[in-house]
Amino acid sequence: MSILHVIILAIVQGLAELLPVSSSAHVVVAEKLLGLDPTTPQMTLLLVMLHTGTMFAVIVYFWNQWKKTYFSSGDAFKRFLIRLVWASLLTAVIGEVIIKVIEKIAFKGASKGEIELLFGRLDLIAPALAAAGLLILLAGLMEKRRMGAHEKVYGDSVTMRQAGWIGAIQGLCLPFRGFSRSGATISTGMLTGASKERAERFSFALAVVLTPPAVGREVLRLMKASHEATAAGVPIDLHGSMVMGLLGAVFAFLAGLLALRWLSSWLEEGRWYLFGIYCLVASVVVFGLYRAGY
Repeated sequence: MSILHVIILAIVQGLAELLPVSSSAHVVVAEKLLGLDPTTPQMTLLLVMLHTGTMFAVIVYFWNQWKKTYFSSGDAFKRFLIRLVWASLLTAVIGEVIIKVIEKIAFKGASKGEIELLFGRLDLIAPALAAAGLLILLAGLMEKRRMGAHEKVYGDSVTMRQAGWIGAIQGLCLPFRGFSRSGATISTGMLTGASKERAERFSFALAVVLTPPAVGREVLRLMKASHEATAAGVPIDLHGSMVMGLLGAVFAFLAGLLALRWLSSWLEEGRWYLFGIYCLVASVVVFGLYRAGY
């Protein structure tokens, strides 16, 4: 993997991060087109490091909004923290259970199997994109109906119920590349009665909590793979992989900042359904790439 590859993947991640179109799916497809294997520990670590870079871009972008919403008072922060912990707990439990079930089924009879070994399967990414597209499309059509009927979406912030649903759906997204985390969680918030703006802020706050454990998981996976490869006489360049990951995070941060400013206009009210249409079209394209041998 060259520096040029890292820069290309960082730009793809940065452009796709804010939009609910599954940045992970776009990065995996780009890796395939570049002739890289998305399932290797080096590449899955790079993927989460790219997410780390754009996570910091998201923090910079949303910080003023978060301060006004979540840090305006001690009570506001306490309510936010309780909802954040509740949603994160549901994400961890549901996500881990689904991952273990998938690993048991997909790798039945194998000596070992990890969910990451399925991340390069375009035949799995395509239906995940389609599922996310349908969910986004449904939420977007409901948004347009509310706007047309001049209905007011209730609630100034996400409720415990809405936070629970968002956290649960985020757990469902974890094992599936293509099932857009932001698209699914924001749409779920909208479908449960939250305004899109509140659902969006809470969804990206959840992403900040989710990213460090994901990075830690991939670092441990890479170190384990490095020990196994060294024992087999084909050592992995652990230092080089970490450097590339950090470099990717820097480029993704810069690309993410530029993309967040450029793409923010697409988050205007009434356009959410367009992302659902995009995901459905992307699903067809990804399935075509799979049939073409990628």
